[in-house]
This record gives sequence, C-alpha cells and structure tokens, in this order.
Amino acid sequence: MKTKLTPLAKILIVTAILAGIGFGVKYFDLIDISQVSTNNENTGSEYAETNYSGSEKVIKVGVVTWGGYAGGQYFNRGFAPNPDSRFLKEYGFNVEFLVLDDFNASRDAWKSDKVDLLWATIDAFTTEVSGLKEYNPKVVFQADWSRGGDAVVVRRGINSVSDLKGKSVAFAEMTPSHTFLLWLLEAGNLNYDDIDAKIVPSAIDAADLFKKGQVDAAVVWSPDDIDCIQKVSGSKILQNTKNASQIIADVFVAKKSFLDANRQDVKNLIEGWLRGAAELNGSETAKKEAAKILAAGLAMPEDFCYDAINNVRLCTHGDNVNFFGLNTSYKGVSGEELYNKMDVKYQQIGYIEGKIQSWRLIAEPSFIQSINLTGNEHNAEGQATFTEATEEIKTAEAISTKRVSISFRSGEFKLDENAKYIIDKEFLDIAKAFGNARIRIEGNSDNVGNYDMNKSLSKQRAQSVVDYLINDHKFDPKRFIVVGNGSDKPVADNKTADGKAKNRRTDFELLAN
Repeated sequence: MKTKLTPLAKILIVTAILAGIGFGVKYFDLIDISQVSTNNENTGSEYAETNYSGSEKVIKVGVVTWGGYAGGQYFNRGFAPNPDSRFLKEYGFNVEFLVLDDFNASRDAWKSDKVDLLWATIDAFTTEVSGLKEYNPKVVFQADWSRGGDAVVVRRGINSVSDLKGKSVAFAEMTPSHTFLLWLLEAGNLNYDDIDAKIVPSAIDAADLFKKGQVDAAVVWSPDDIDCIQKVSGSKILQNTKNASQIIADVFVAKKSFLDANRQDVKNLIEGWLRGAAELNGSETAKKEAAKILAAGLAMPEDFCYDAINNVRLCTHGDNVNFFGLNTSYKGVSGEELYNKMDVKYQQIGYIEGKIQSWRLIAEPSFIQSINLTGNEHNAEGQATFTEATEEIKTAEAISTKRVSISFRSGEFKLDENAKYIIDKEFLDIAKAFGNARIRIEGNSDNVGNYDMNKSLSKQRAQSVVDYLINDHKFDPKRFIVVGNGSDKPVADNKTADGKAKNRRTDFELLAN
C-alpha cells in the first residue's frame, strides 16, 4: 500500500537531502585538505593542539622531508600552530608547516591556496616557472644550501666522472638530483648523452635501483647515500654537495597577490625564520632541540633529523643579501646565476622550450632589503678556506677533469683578456659551485721544443691561471695545486697539427677532500 506524503513530509525530506549533500561536500573537502595536513600527533610541541588558534591569522607553509627548513620550524616550536610559537608571541600570527613530499600535490595545494608559501629549489624552478606564470610566483627568500644532502653513489670500478661514460645512472628528473648530475657531467667533460639515463620518480627510487644492482650509479639524498654504500659491496660516494656547496639552493615561493595582501606578516615570517636559522648555526643545543621538533613533525627518527640539519647550510640574512645580488662585492653564486645557468642547461637537453620569465620578474628581494638583523650570527657565510695540501692530496686521483684550451703566445705564460674570458666561460662557474673542493690545475704542451723548457713553461702557465682566480675572483690560494706536465700527458697525436693543438691545454681537476 502506497503512502501519500504530506507537504510537510516533502519539505523534511528535501531538507534532509540538502543536508546530506552539504555534509558530503564538506566531507570530501576535508579529505582533500587532509592531503596537505600535518600529522596531528606530530606537532613538535608538547603544548600544540590541532584546534589551537591563538590568532585568526595562519600562514601555511608547504615543505618536504628535509632539514633545510629547520630555522622556521624551530622558531615556530613545531609544525602546527601552538602557544609556544615565537611567530605568535613576537609577531602575532600562527604558522603551520604542511609536509607535502608529493611534488604534484604540493603544487596543486599552492595553486588552490591551501598553502601560502611553497618550497622549491631555484635550479629546478626553471623547469616549472612557465607553467606557474598565471599565478605570478615570486621567490621571497632562500632557506638553505644543500651541504651533503645530495650525493652520487657509484659501484666498484667507477672512480671519476669520466668513468660514468656509457654507464647507467638513476635519478629523478627535474629535481635537485638532476641538476647535480648535470653540473657533475660538465665538470668531467661529459655530455648528458654520454650516460645511460635511468629516470625514476624520486631519489628514493634511485637508491632502490642502485641497491638492487640494476644501475651503475645513482643520485640520491642523505641518508640513502650511506645506506647504499653499506649495502652494496665496494661502492662509494663519488661526489656530494659537501664539495658541490653552491648548486642546490632551497627557496620559498609565494603568489604576488598573497604578498601584496600580507606584506608585513611575510616580512615578519622571513625575519623570524632567519633568526631561527642563525640560532641553530651557532648553538649545538638549539640544533638538538630542532632535531626533536623535526622528529615529531616529520615522524622520523631524531638522529635522522639531526643529520639532516647538518647536511645543509641554514641561510642567514647575510646569505640572502648575497643570494639576491644585493651585495655587489659578493664573489660566490647568486640566485640569478643559478637560475640562468639551469635555464640554459635544461634548454639544451629539451626540458624547457622557449623563453622563461627573467630573474628580475620572479625574484622579490624587497623583504630581505627591508629586514634589519645585526650581529655576527646574521652575517653571510664566508668563502671556504683550505689548509696546506699534503703530498697525498696533491697526487690524489681527480674526481673530474675539465679540459680547456687556453691560447698563449709562443714562449709566454701571461694571460691576455681572451684567455681570461675563456676561463670565466669554461670553468669559473664550476669553481664557484664546487666551492669546497680542491682544484688541481695542470698545464700541458705539445712535444715541440725543449722538453725541460716545455715542462717549466706549462707550470708557469698553470700558475698564471691560478693567480687570476685568486686575484680577480678571491679564491683561497691554498685551494689550488699547480702542476706542469709539459708534453708528458698528451690526449691526442702530436704528429698532426690538430693533435698538437689539443695537447696545448689546461686541465682543471676537482679533487676529493
């Protein structure tokens, strides 16, 4: 028997349906948001609560599992908003760090305003900046330099970059791993096509392939580098960012619309973050406390987090002044140099098509300019210094060799302006990027003329190159080892004019410390 519905019953049913729809929308919205939420139990503060709100203002920062963001997380006293946060106590707003290890999910979260500031590395940002153009992205500050967090592990028998020729190398494309590999190949006179590239989704996958014996080498993140060499007999770290100290720069990006609406809060966020970084750089106690905060927020072991912090240079205000090109006397690698260099490199191998936005359009140095932090702890990192090289170091096998033809007049060893241009174009970037690596410069000649005279002249020519790098680019003199080979190390046949020209060269070699 059918029951006829009264008008009131119809209204109640419609109301229930609408309520159910509303609940479903809210439920799915919460599911979506949960993809960019921190673990509620892992706040990094014993006082933090997920429903805590000491201020209506919450700045959300998208990060990955990495030690380079410790300055901000330490200053916040955790990943979630909490009453202990110094951002809240000193600046009056909450900060929430959202762990977004999935690259695509992190970009989607930023585009949809689920996070306000988003991690990036300035090298790989070149490959995505065109796709983000409609959002008007701005690079607002540098958080860190990788200092051991990225490494190339190799199997037994691979001792130099040149040994990678024809070998299989696993790496995650368009990531810091990819960037590091490209730099290393350039330093070793190899091209991208010289290796058998094995592209994987992440550095973790690269490490897995290496441990399974399916590739000859892999670009991995710490602590997977140590895990790889412990589990693969005879393997070793060929090179890492402890030596390649100015290649991988972590930055944070925000939409211009967000910056325009929140300029004072963004300035204060950056200022507090840089204060936290300076404290960690100068205090082992603070660093251990930060490791506890990261362990809770990342759900990782405390010793892992401590090592992760030690595998970066947490950037200070002074470092940011240098990075944004605000210090005209700075001789290291700037953000613009890295951005432009990687634009060219990724263009060459087909990962970027057409013109990307210029550095001037994507960099936003005004926040760093407006911050005034005084004291030695806020100064920029000094240039690397070296001790006197031992005989063992002087004769060590080179990790990579960059061969450059520098023309000298017959019988002369002084550099002319064209020779200086060639050095700047072919090697200066490598010398700066691998800032903690020793450099051996070897002069070589053809076999024409007196043997002893060629040997002496080739050493004088190598010394001229070193003198130029020291005097004009302010490198530490103890960094260099000068060798004159004369005609002892030909790379071509001295019986032909072309061969002789190839043998009249200067070799720039990076050594393992």
